[in-house]
Amino acid sequence: MDFKDNEAIYLQIAGYVSELILRGKWPPDFKIPSVRELAADLQVNPNTVMRTYELLQSQEVLYNKRGIGFFVAPAAAEQVLAQRRARFLTQELPDVFATMRLLGIGLPEVQRRYEEFNQTQPISVS
Repeated sequence: MDFKDNEAIYLQIAGYVSELILRGKWPPDFKIPSVRELAADLQVNPNTVMRTYELLQSQEVLYNKRGIGFFVAPAAAEQVLAQRRARFLTQELPDVFATMRLLGIGLPEVQRRYEEFNQTQPISVS
């Protein structure tokens, strides 16, 4: 995983975990990698992964079985989808609209390109 400088690492890991859940790689009640396992896989400090897991637990995306580990919550995909949609619509889309206006790009062109994208790009997890 390549980390970006403009966002905390634990939030980027939360995004990665959320993506795995949304794409069905980690289904409901799936036991996810331990803190140490994921930290080793991503080459980060275990405290960073623990912070990620605690955040996702507070958002009801994960749950903890004491002594066993963390699991994907039954409604995790719906929870992640709602959170990501809200963030996109309120934080990211206004920036996209501002750039479109600046460059003179209209909705018909965006719609055409979006349809082309959907036809040529498979959904995948990096």
